[in-house]
Amino acid sequence: MPHPIKFGTDGWRALIAEDFTFANVRALAASIARYLKQTGMAERGLVVGYDTRYASDRFAEAIAEVVTAAGVPVLLADTFAPTPAISYAIITHQAGGAAVVTSSHNPASWNGVKYKPEYAGSASPEVVAELEAPLDAILAAGEPPRLPLAEAGRRGLLRRFDPRGPYLRRLAELVDVQRIRDAGLCMAVDSMYGAGQGYFAELLSGGATTVEELHAVHNPLFPGIGAPEPIQRNLQDFEVMMRRPASSGRTTAYDVGIATDGDADRLGVMDEHGVFVDQLQTFALLAYYLLEVRGERGAIVRALTTTRMVDRLGEIYGVPVHETAVGFKYVGPKMLETDALLGGEESGGYAIRGHIPERDGIIAGLYFLDLVARTGKTPTQLLRELYAKVGEHHYHRIDVQLQEAQKAGIIAAVSAARPEQIAGYPVTSTSTLDGYLFNLEGGGWLLIRFSGTEPLMRIYTEVPDRARVPDVLQAGQRLAGIA
Repeated sequence: MPHPIKFGTDGWRALIAEDFTFANVRALAASIARYLKQTGMAERGLVVGYDTRYASDRFAEAIAEVVTAAGVPVLLADTFAPTPAISYAIITHQAGGAAVVTSSHNPASWNGVKYKPEYAGSASPEVVAELEAPLDAILAAGEPPRLPLAEAGRRGLLRRFDPRGPYLRRLAELVDVQRIRDAGLCMAVDSMYGAGQGYFAELLSGGATTVEELHAVHNPLFPGIGAPEPIQRNLQDFEVMMRRPASSGRTTAYDVGIATDGDADRLGVMDEHGVFVDQLQTFALLAYYLLEVRGERGAIVRALTTTRMVDRLGEIYGVPVHETAVGFKYVGPKMLETDALLGGEESGGYAIRGHIPERDGIIAGLYFLDLVARTGKTPTQLLRELYAKVGEHHYHRIDVQLQEAQKAGIIAAVSAARPEQIAGYPVTSTSTLDGYLFNLEGGGWLLIRFSGTEPLMRIYTEVPDRARVPDVLQAGQRLAGIA
């Protein structure tokens, strides 16, 4: 029987107590220790971090026990922290890599482990293959040796560290937080009970800007939000908060809303009216901010699931745009290869040059706030300004729960499809880089793709006409044989 530890787009995720067990986590830890030794990184040590999920701190300790028993030094976070803060710790401590106990945006019944190599980004497919290869043998041999943490500390193999302070200082170097403090913004933050709670408040306190935070407590059940993924359907409480009646002298209660996911590597934005600014619009606005407002130049890297608005911006500002498969294990390495200015994907993950080649919801949120502060414009006005340059683009995605028995039939149906048009849009080209992509006349597209971490089929589209989005998605369901 194949082992249950399979990496998806970023790390391994599984249901707690079913496949996400201490035995399996320890087996993965043993593989990580072996990988560090084989690559000559063992002496540099492993950073271990964790998020706010159920028992994440204990699973992190279990990793540390196994890795130190193998003779590899461990820096163990002394509290929960955003995944990008742990990735940044690789750089500050010159570590050989990091393991983060997190299931990112998944529901509360899930947990997982992300591995970050020495370059502080998502593990590439090559690294993932090295981590997965010995797992059958490790699991067959029984639980690996463990070293009690107190003993590991006495031997100099374990040290606890603060991931928060150095990371916050780095963020303050990358963006002018004083300008945001002085802008007098009234902003709301939904940290979704996740590891990013308190970060914006701490960075932006002490000025004219005010920060009011929602779900900024440690509750691994994520009550009332379904899953800590900062997309519209999970932000209903935040929407209610954003739409409160305005106080005297204000048009809206808040100028902008910022949300981060369970491990704070993803960003969600709401405009001043409490309307969700979708992930593709946010990515394009961040590209516009860097190219137009800051006047920077450099390549843009996008996963094929995200907006073609950045392609148009690339044409306008004379910068190349590179397309990758889904996941920062593809986006990050391409950013390093091209010294890219910005990288992004449809999930709300964005990375910026000069930081780490990794999604970071907090720095992306700060850059969005700086865009508002520098221009003095509302998110609604900024989106209107963007559309004036690149034309309107409208996106939506539907997620379809699958049984394993359905998958083969759906793949056969979609791979055999040769539509000449989809919902009235002529098909101009197709791609199977990652799923089944149909490029449409006028710059639109439809993609049918299977999740690498969940039993889901996702159908995505972006087209110029908002009214035709449901028709394109319906056509996608028909291609898959489920409508």
